[in-house]
Amino acid sequence: MDAKVWMYLAYLTVSIGLTVWVARALSRNGLVFLEDVFAEKRLADAVNSLLVVGFYLLNLGYVTVAMKESDPVADTSQALEQLSMKVGLVLLVLGALHFFNVFALGRYRRGRLRQQAAAHPPLAPVGYLPPQGGSRPVNPAGPTPAQTPPVPPR
Repeated sequence: MDAKVWMYLAYLTVSIGLTVWVARALSRNGLVFLEDVFAEKRLADAVNSLLVVGFYLLNLGYVTVAMKESDPVADTSQALEQLSMKVGLVLLVLGALHFFNVFALGRYRRGRLRQQAAAHPPLAPVGYLPPQGGSRPVNPAGPTPAQTPPVPPR
């Protein structure tokens, strides 16, 4: 086999391995985030599964489309250069997909929290505590005209 075939085999091995590892890590660690975003475990599990399937389809599709190398590969150093370029592009696609998902889900979460805050306005106070005896805090700006200090007895 020539250097180009070895490059293809190494590219597929590394790219598929990275894709599986990243998908499993994101699925496992992202579930907590999804549960917070959707506030329901069952929905978070379903969305997590759908994101994993979409992640595999997009990334493995990109890996297979980007596999072809039209230039001839003369030696192993050129094969390694092409391999590093291809694996680097796979890593960039993985990172872009991850940040897009986090951004979109974060926006969805903020919108949900805003809707919850609007639906549940803060409650008015029921009553006030009576003033306690003892020292009172001093106004650092000085007394206002309505708060003149008491005049000490002579």
